[in-house]
Amino acid sequence: MNILNIEHISKIFGEKVIFDDVSYGIHEGDKIGIIGINGTGKTTLLKVIACLEEPDEGQVIRQNGLRITYLPQNPEFPKGANILDYVADGKWQKDWSTESEARNVLNKLGISDHEEEIEHLSGGQKKRVALARTLVNPADVLIMDEPTNHLDNEMVTWLEEFLIRFKGVVIMVTHDRYFLDRVTNKILEISHGKLYSYEANYSKFLEMKAQREEMELASERKRQSVLRMELEWAKRGCRARTTKQRARLERLEALKKGSAPVRDNTVELDSVETRMGKKTIELHHISKSYGERCMVQDFDYIVLKNQRLGIIGPNGCGKSTLIKMIAGVIQPDCGEIEIGETIRIGYFAQEVPDMDNDLRVIDYIRDVAEYIPTREGKISASMMLERFLFDSAMQYTPIAKLSGGEKRRLYLLKVLMGAPNVLLLDEPSNDLDIPTLTILEDYLDSFAGIVITVSHDRYFLDDVVDRIFAFEGEGRLVQYEGGYSDYMEARKRKEGETALDRQPAQDTEKKKTSNKDWKQNRQEKLKFSFKEQREFETIDDDIAVLEEKIEKLDKEMMENATNSFKLRQIVEEKEAAEQALEEKMDRWVYLNDLAERIEAQKNS
Repeated sequence: MNILNIEHISKIFGEKVIFDDVSYGIHEGDKIGIIGINGTGKTTLLKVIACLEEPDEGQVIRQNGLRITYLPQNPEFPKGANILDYVADGKWQKDWSTESEARNVLNKLGISDHEEEIEHLSGGQKKRVALARTLVNPADVLIMDEPTNHLDNEMVTWLEEFLIRFKGVVIMVTHDRYFLDRVTNKILEISHGKLYSYEANYSKFLEMKAQREEMELASERKRQSVLRMELEWAKRGCRARTTKQRARLERLEALKKGSAPVRDNTVELDSVETRMGKKTIELHHISKSYGERCMVQDFDYIVLKNQRLGIIGPNGCGKSTLIKMIAGVIQPDCGEIEIGETIRIGYFAQEVPDMDNDLRVIDYIRDVAEYIPTREGKISASMMLERFLFDSAMQYTPIAKLSGGEKRRLYLLKVLMGAPNVLLLDEPSNDLDIPTLTILEDYLDSFAGIVITVSHDRYFLDDVVDRIFAFEGEGRLVQYEGGYSDYMEARKRKEGETALDRQPAQDTEKKKTSNKDWKQNRQEKLKFSFKEQREFETIDDDIAVLEEKIEKLDKEMMENATNSFKLRQIVEEKEAAEQALEEKMDRWVYLNDLAERIEAQKNS
């Protein structure tokens, strides 16, 4: 049963079309993940559904009495409010259990001092308080913008279970692919002002999207093939006398007006290599405390060349503190950090540094470098911006006009423009869209240097790192080999269990196919059969013969207009010829499409 309908909505910001006459129906029990490149309108769609923003055209029809709760990406709070009161006040109908529920959810989200004023909290703690207020409210529809940001892995797992059990509708934007895989039953993709719906979780969505794009490309190849054939027919001097020929000319005009499917751009990254000497980064018995709280205790490690390290642990345990010490932002209380002379560190902080909003996008990058060396040679700042989806128009717009995700993508480019050979990434998946994350993972796979990342993104850790350091106990780091899933298995073994109770869905195509016989997944080699090859070589002549025959029969019909018996014979013969021509035309389209695909396969 539909509880909410989006009907023909359109939305434009300046010259940018966000939605172009889109419609969608939301049903009871839907758990929808919204996906799209940063700046496509994901947050705008959430706000339109939540009645916080009006579309330029169209309407959103909601079931009478429908209760909607909205978690914004950057929540705002009343001045002077304390945590417990704020969370409890979010409930529609308060009762004796409200305060107890609020305390329980806050504890699950790592907020233990319930009487603290919200303005004293960090940005991540504030987001978790806002999430707690959203979850204690038994709404019909939960709308959440990046709910997993600032949650550690244990909290994310708890939130997954909560939303799986939740009986209402969930609509969310998140870049956590394992989270999408476990919680959602529908994916809504925003692309170039249109909505594409998939009855699937994230893993199935990848497969269905590939199928949709292949079908669109196949339809476009067919349109182009038919168009070429129709143009050849027109060049041979068609006569628009008969109904069939007029219809064919009209079809030619319609084909000319057709448009190719629009594909999403993707971020293209080319690994920049900077020479690295023998000495890398050496941490000698470093410790760091704030007051009585020990963040890092006697940590000793020498980072190897090209190593990929992941740092995990609960919020506030000291992950960012450790990476900031390596970056030289803060100093250890004791111990020493030695950095090799050839080491060039690129530090991608968790929070985007303050940007001059009046500065143009291209000037922000040119402040680092006008050109950057890559394997392809020197590439200008403008060309790198193009690769990061900042087209020529966007490059000369002020930073103030960028979305939060676009600013973070721009900040990532600035870090990479410094040509580092060591990348320190603090929560890189926060606010980056999934396509950008996927290309970043591919880039890191070929990056000739060291990667050290703090992340709660389990998928990212599985794909990027080969060793994990986990904070266990106050300030103590324990080493595990492999990615996040390997870490979880090792933890279970340490606890005496033989198998995981639950294993995150492995939703990349690479990991899914690795467990199958390679023969089942190898690309099918395309080729003509002997009969098809002969037919392909002669079909143009066959079509020309049939067209000449039809033209000759047209003349005979005019000459025998008064001879009803002869005329009937000619009409029957002409109809048979036209039918044969239609069949030949369809066959021509198939053979030309196959020929193009064979050629493309040879060149790939």
